[in-house]
Amino acid sequence: MVTQKYITDLTYRINGACIEVHKILGAGLAEIVYQKALEKEFEIRNIPFKSEFKISVIYKEQNLNCDFKCDFLIEDLIVLEIKSVSQTLDLHKFQVINYMNLLKVPKGILVNFNVKNLYHNGQETFINKYFDQLD
Repeated sequence: MVTQKYITDLTYRINGACIEVHKILGAGLAEIVYQKALEKEFEIRNIPFKSEFKISVIYKEQNLNCDFKCDFLIEDLIVLEIKSVSQTLDLHKFQVINYMNLLKVPKGILVNFNVKNLYHNGQETFINKYFDQLD
């Protein structure tokens, strides 16, 4: 049974993997480097994930056939969107929130690897109504 506590614990595991990648690689690399490193780190930590997961967009009961992809979908519960930018924008936050709602998952994490301290400045989490409905 999936609970808020389970998702919170999974969030800590995901953040730990991101911190490990950032500790080893540092800031300033292309997003694809962090993507591939996180794939390896999730495998090492036995965190089930889908990478470059395609998202269907349904509009008035029709699939729009967009090539819409989130960076990671973890255990079909958490969207992880990664960036390597000078600063995250509202657009990046909206992207995560939209992915969460389209996929009907309870939590999303936005991580920017292009910071000095990932834990304090490089990640933001989001929850929605699906999280609130869990025990």
